[in-house]
Amino acid sequence: MSTHEGKTRVTILTGTYRIKGYIDLLPGARVTDYMQESREFVAVMDAEIHEAEVAGRQVMVAPFIDVNRNHIQVIAPC
Repeated sequence: MSTHEGKTRVTILTGTYRIKGYIDLLPGARVTDYMQESREFVAVMDAEIHEAEVAGRQVMVAPFIDVNRNHIQVIAPC
């Protein structure tokens, strides 16, 4: 079982998917700074991936995924 201490829960929207999971960002730190410092991929732990439309079906659940930064349209803490 994963621990989420020192991590921030986020929602990421791409053109195709809505992703919820945790990024390695201390609570209270700025997501903007995290994104500016990230490289080509953003690591998301305990990810739940759904189709982007409202009430979109769940596509998969994974303990870890990498999301290509170029595909991220919106990222927000939740």
